[in-house]
Amino acid sequence: MKNIALLGSTGSIGTQTLDVVSHLEDFFKIRSLAAGKNIALLSEQAEKFSPEKISVADEEDAKILRKKFLDIKIFSGEEGLCKLASDDDVDIVVNAVVGAAGLMPSLCAIKNGKRLCTANKESLVMAGELLTSLARKTGAEIFPIDSEHSALWQAMLSGEKSEIKRLILTASGGPFFQKNVDLKKITPQDALKHPNWSMGKKITIDSATMMNKTLEIIEAHWLFNIPPEKIDVLIHPQSIVHSIVEFVDGSQIAQMSIPDMRLPIQYALTYPRRYSSSVGTLELWRNAKLEFFKPDTEKFPALKLAYRVLKLGGTAPAILNAANEVAVSAFLEEKIAFNHIFNIVESAIEDVKPEPADSIEKILTANEVAKKYAVEKIMSVEQG
Repeated sequence: MKNIALLGSTGSIGTQTLDVVSHLEDFFKIRSLAAGKNIALLSEQAEKFSPEKISVADEEDAKILRKKFLDIKIFSGEEGLCKLASDDDVDIVVNAVVGAAGLMPSLCAIKNGKRLCTANKESLVMAGELLTSLARKTGAEIFPIDSEHSALWQAMLSGEKSEIKRLILTASGGPFFQKNVDLKKITPQDALKHPNWSMGKKITIDSATMMNKTLEIIEAHWLFNIPPEKIDVLIHPQSIVHSIVEFVDGSQIAQMSIPDMRLPIQYALTYPRRYSSSVGTLELWRNAKLEFFKPDTEKFPALKLAYRVLKLGGTAPAILNAANEVAVSAFLEEKIAFNHIFNIVESAIEDVKPEPADSIEKILTANEVAKKYAVEKIMSVEQG
C-alpha cells in the first residue's frame, strides 16, 4: 500500500486522480489532500478518503476546516503544501497545482526523495535544470501525468536513449485550429470549448493559444534530457495518438488511447506495473481517420517561443511562464483580447533580462519581475 499526497485535489487532475485511487484502492491510500479555495469539495473529499492531513490556500479557510475536522491536521499556504510534499509517511506526491504555485512543493518532494507524479508542467518550465539535477542527487523520481509526456515516456522504453532521433509531441490544435476566426474577437467562453479534453481553465486557454505545447516542449527537454532541436510538434485533431518517438532506424513508436487523463495518471502511480483501469477501450475501427498536420506558426506563433527561451537559457523560461500566467488570467477576466496573450509574453521575453537559473531564489525573483512587467503591460493595453 502506497501513501499519496495529492496537491490540487479539487481541480480536474485532482478529481481524476481520486477516481484512479478509488479504482485501485487495494494499492493506494490518500494520506493528505491540498486544495485552493474550494473547501466545500475538499470537505467532501476528506469525508470520503479520510486523509490525515489537509492544506488550503488561505489560513481563514484552514480555521473553518479545523472546526469541522477535529482529527485531521490542517495547514495553509505554501508552507502547508511543502509539509504535505515532504511528509515522511508519503511515498508518492501528485502535484496537480496550477501554475507557478506548484514549484515549491515540487522542490520539497524532490528534496525528500519522493516519487513526484506531476501535472504541474510550470515547475519544470521554470526550474527544469535545477529540479532534475536535484532528483539525481536525492533519488527522487519525476514522472509526468500529462498525456503527451506519458506517451513519450512509454514509447521511449522501446529503445536506448542514444537511439532516439526525435520526439514528436502531438497537439489537438485547440478549438480554433480548423476555423477561420478573428483572434481579436475570441471570448473566454469560445476559448474554453476544448474539442477533446476536460481540463482546467488555465490549461484550456493555453491549448487554444498553443502556449501549452510551448510549455510541453520545454518540459520534454528537461524531463528526458533531449535537445530542443530534436523535439517536434504535430497537430492531431483526434487526440488518439498522444505522442511519438522516432528512432534512428526510422521506426516510430506511438502511444494511443482514448483521450482520458486517468490513463497517464494511473501509469505514473503504478509504474513499472500496469493494472486494469476504468478507462474505456480504444476501438480504432470506430475512428474513421487519424489526421496529422504541421502546425501553423503564423496563426499560433507561441510555438516558436519554446526554442527561443531554451536558447536564451537561464530564467528565460520562467519569464515566459510568469508572463503567460498573468496574461491568461487577464484574458479570462476579459481585460485583454485573446491575441494580446502572445504579445504580452513575447514582450516580456524581449524586455525582461534573464539571469542564470542556478538557485531557486533567482528563479522566483524572475517569476515576480516578469509578473510585474506583464501586469504593467496589461494596464497599458487597458488604457490604450
